[in-house]
Amino acid sequence: MITTFLEFLKFEKRASVHTVKSYETDLDQFQKYLLVQYELSNPETAQSPMLRSWIVSLMEEGLNPSSINRKIATLRAFYGFLRRKKQIDKDPTKILSALKTRKKLPAFVEEKSMEMLFGEEMFTEDFPGVRDRLILELLYGTGIRLAELIDLELKNIDLSGRTIRVFGKRSKERIVPISTSLVLLLKKYLQLRSPEEDTDCLIITDSGKAAYPVFIQRIVKKYLTAVTTLSQKSPHVLRHTYATHLLNRGADLNAIKELLGHANLAATQIYTHNSIEKLKKTHQQAHPKA
Repeated sequence: MITTFLEFLKFEKRASVHTVKSYETDLDQFQKYLLVQYELSNPETAQSPMLRSWIVSLMEEGLNPSSINRKIATLRAFYGFLRRKKQIDKDPTKILSALKTRKKLPAFVEEKSMEMLFGEEMFTEDFPGVRDRLILELLYGTGIRLAELIDLELKNIDLSGRTIRVFGKRSKERIVPISTSLVLLLKKYLQLRSPEEDTDCLIITDSGKAAYPVFIQRIVKKYLTAVTTLSQKSPHVLRHTYATHLLNRGADLNAIKELLGHANLAATQIYTHNSIEKLKKTHQQAHPKA
């Protein structure tokens, strides 16, 4: 039933490749635990104490609470699916409770650092340099996710309309505006990009192949290292930076929600905490009684 569940996620729920892989990894670990600890090869017959035992073992191993909560969510989704398919009579996950986690504020790069990144002569004028700059400008200038950047195709770019068509989680489509400077950079990139490449993907490697996650991550880390001391230097940090800078400059929270492709406003509200922290800092520095 695990295979059937994963196919359900992929084809009916239209979950992303990364989401399906995470569920598959969690269920594989759980299945191996049942086999070793209880000699049980069929997760469908697992009882509530067995599930609790696995969670306790993960805690004893020192696994991060947020990671454990993800695995609990996986179990709930799996056994909920089995219940709907009438494969089980009782949901064994009812006894499981999510662990308390510390809420972390999204890490973001300061505006001055981003100005330094794009203001200095950090990028070469050849194809790799222009391509690298385009990757950084797209991530920071549109807030798109890593997977969305990789999936971006030439046909999704509307230079005259100054927009890009993005397909987010569950293939949800949204239109994101781009700046005039980004349009000019795209034109420059497309002039350098060989029209004979055998991929329709916008971002390609030096060898002309479609870009892949590690390739993008390395480029982002390389350039962010030059302008920030943040421990996190990932594409997602640039997404956080995009949202935070928009909010700090007065953008409407609902508009940011639509630009980011969030399903609900609660996911976007995490950025308000960064703004509140900035206000507190300003108050402490400027108010006589702070």
